[in-house]
Amino acid sequence: MKQHFQILIIGGGNAGISLAAQLYRKDSKLDIGILDPAEKHYYQPAWTLVGAGVFDQKATERTEASVMPKKATWLKEAAASFEPEQNTVVSAGGNRYTYDYLVVAPGIQLDWHKIKGLEGNLGRNGITSNYLYNMAPYTWEALQKTKKGKAIFTNPNTPIKCGGAPQKIMYLASDYWRKQGLLGDVNVHFYSGGGIIFGVPKYAATLNKVIERYHIATHFLHNLVEIKADDKLAIFDVYKDGQVVGQETVDFEMIHITPPQSAPDFLKNSPLAVTDSPLGWVDVDKFTFQHNRYPNVFSIGDASSTPNAKTGAAIRKQVPVLVQQMISLIHEGKLADAQYSGYGSCPLVTGYGKLVLAEFDYNNEPMETFPFDQSKERWSMYQMKTKVLPWLYWNKILNGTA
Repeated sequence: MKQHFQILIIGGGNAGISLAAQLYRKDSKLDIGILDPAEKHYYQPAWTLVGAGVFDQKATERTEASVMPKKATWLKEAAASFEPEQNTVVSAGGNRYTYDYLVVAPGIQLDWHKIKGLEGNLGRNGITSNYLYNMAPYTWEALQKTKKGKAIFTNPNTPIKCGGAPQKIMYLASDYWRKQGLLGDVNVHFYSGGGIIFGVPKYAATLNKVIERYHIATHFLHNLVEIKADDKLAIFDVYKDGQVVGQETVDFEMIHITPPQSAPDFLKNSPLAVTDSPLGWVDVDKFTFQHNRYPNVFSIGDASSTPNAKTGAAIRKQVPVLVQQMISLIHEGKLADAQYSGYGSCPLVTGYGKLVLAEFDYNNEPMETFPFDQSKERWSMYQMKTKVLPWLYWNKILNGTA
């Protein structure tokens, strides 16, 4: 088995696959290895729509083999540790792979274990999450079964992939109950570990109107820490000035949980992580993606320390910048001038047939694509989310042409 690669990519998700594809388009002679044990590849942004009953779960899944660039060497195992001084990655199976350049893009880890009492209880008693492929259909089932009582939607106090996802399903659920004449009998509550509804004021103003429309009760600085499944109770830590000042126990008829998230454990415990950071992100320059201590190491996507929204749209803007950097390093021995602006996008579904397309940079300033006010709810943007973007992902983004 081949052990050394010119470029070794950790992770065969959106970031790793699209990066390899674009690198090959710039230089077909590159020697690239991709380390990832996954059998399946998922289009996760559509799981919200699966949970709302308007998208086919099976259309979000393909084999990993079908999206792997043909020229790349697929190392079908997991990374376990890093020895950057020796340009080496050790796999979970004990194999040692060396590299000239390393790109760390394994995605984000869902820390379900940080919610006491949750293990074994997802998928029963109205406890669900669209953050799992096999759980999104149960979200739709739970919505239909809920006729009265409290429906709770949670958002943790850590960064998460697709920061708008906890709200999107809440707005779709509220719209569903409104259409069924049940909104009011079903009381919708948003419990968030954060302090505001959305970081960009222009879009937050619209979302606050949506919250008002559905009579959603918001509870900020509330972080879910425990579920008592049989009693249908959720327990939240309550924060003030960054400190836990108490707990609140809330009953529910159904609860959609967004788990706390962090870098994978094999990164947290590695020399690549931000020093003394409990979440373990890879320590890189936010404009160039180059590691702050190891110049031949880079990171993009959800596991990197770049302080942007962790979305597929961000990856789409990160990849071309990193391609320029790596091609310049390989052929000219220096970094390119290209820099990442912090662009992130969040297609905020606010109901069936309604979407606000939020696009913004590191400074939470809007960076809009279209020549109209994107803070308004639009049917056209909903069509883009449900029809155009999934097609674009499978047919253009993963093969490096978008």
